[in-house]
Amino acid sequence: MTADKPYLTGHYTPVADEVTATELTVEGTLPPELTGRLLRNGHNPKPGVTPTHWFKGSGMVHGIRLREGRAEWYRNRWVHTPALDGAPYMTEKGPDFTASPAGTHIIEHAGRLLALCEANFPFELTPELETVGAYDFDGKLRGMMTAHPKEDPVTGELHFFGSSPFPPFLTYHVADAKGRIVHSAEVPGATASLKHDFAITRRHVVFVEGNVTFDPTEHSGIPYGWSDAQPARIGVMPRGAGGERQVRWFSIEPGNMLHVSNAYEDGQGRIVLEGPTVDREGFRLSWNWWIGAPDRGTEPNTRSYTRRWVIDLATGTVDEQIIDDLAVEFPTLNENYLGAENRYQYAVSFPDEKGFGGYGVVKYDRTTGARRIHQVGDARLPSEAVFVPAAGATGEDDGYLLTVVSDLKQNASQLLVIDASGLDRIATVHLPRRVTAGIHGSWVPDTDLNGPTA
Repeated sequence: MTADKPYLTGHYTPVADEVTATELTVEGTLPPELTGRLLRNGHNPKPGVTPTHWFKGSGMVHGIRLREGRAEWYRNRWVHTPALDGAPYMTEKGPDFTASPAGTHIIEHAGRLLALCEANFPFELTPELETVGAYDFDGKLRGMMTAHPKEDPVTGELHFFGSSPFPPFLTYHVADAKGRIVHSAEVPGATASLKHDFAITRRHVVFVEGNVTFDPTEHSGIPYGWSDAQPARIGVMPRGAGGERQVRWFSIEPGNMLHVSNAYEDGQGRIVLEGPTVDREGFRLSWNWWIGAPDRGTEPNTRSYTRRWVIDLATGTVDEQIIDDLAVEFPTLNENYLGAENRYQYAVSFPDEKGFGGYGVVKYDRTTGARRIHQVGDARLPSEAVFVPAAGATGEDDGYLLTVVSDLKQNASQLLVIDASGLDRIATVHLPRRVTAGIHGSWVPDTDLNGPTA
């Protein structure tokens, strides 16, 4: 059975236990300002469990602790939710938002580490990755929370939403810098379309509805599928109280986007939004991989190409185009530029649907159009490249990219520290085991784990 599930083989083979290793071997020199934790989440079902969909596997967080040039520890821990022990999501009383895989992302906000999965409550973890429990923002969160919240680098606010297949389809929230929800609103006009990610600009919130929508006939455990009848749209909503009453929806070309690269207002007041998208065939290939169907691509992210939308609020028009022909996913940036115009973006490259191309860490220069790739080598898969600013940084790309590489030939993994400017490798941290390929994560400096401000 396991051999038929691609998300339980190769780079995605689950690890069977939790370990802790200290004083890790470092090649090269770790920059001393890298004092904190690289945390990365992903799906890792327990031994003997074969989920019907990649996304149904229980969440496991892998952590690497760096301090002033040393790699102090690696540890991995399952997120101990009721679902880890088999509790169902749907009950006689409706969904149990605590029965979460908690395997999509992990963030820090207001001193709390939160493991996220978009149909559930967050789960709080300790700095040592032990599970504290479900977190509902002191009772103010009553439903699901996206796995892709956005922390405004200027205000420190955390913007997030809950997307449901049933009304209300979309609920928007803002938590202040101290972690308190200060605003919640239902967004009118939304549909049951899958909304995995979104964007904020300095003045707007941007939602994306693609052709993937709720489908009760899908029996993989994730009831969503492609629908030509589902209109693809972008919703633009002013930030602040009452913004939901001014939301506008703009039609776009068919497709589906899982992850936003960034969005901002340009000099003409237009909203520029970018992110990798798939067409119907690209979605079919990747979805078939996620559920283990026979007709599937070689990797979970195929035919995913970066698209740019320019939304003119004055004329009500949208210009859109594919801006690169490289199959990529997991876009990242220097998050000091989140919501503002950025020059540089990063991503992970994948082989295309025919198996051509390789894995690597990609850097885009949006000003010149240049693209550079740090190739990681044969049978090696990098994780999402997390940007960390250098001490005293003066330029947007003055910093480091942190990525965990799964090496099938050596049955091992390493943390690579890459210079974000030139894409040269600065240091390698050897980990005690091969880390299962996962999804999203964060760099959490020690200074951010002092607990919520009173």
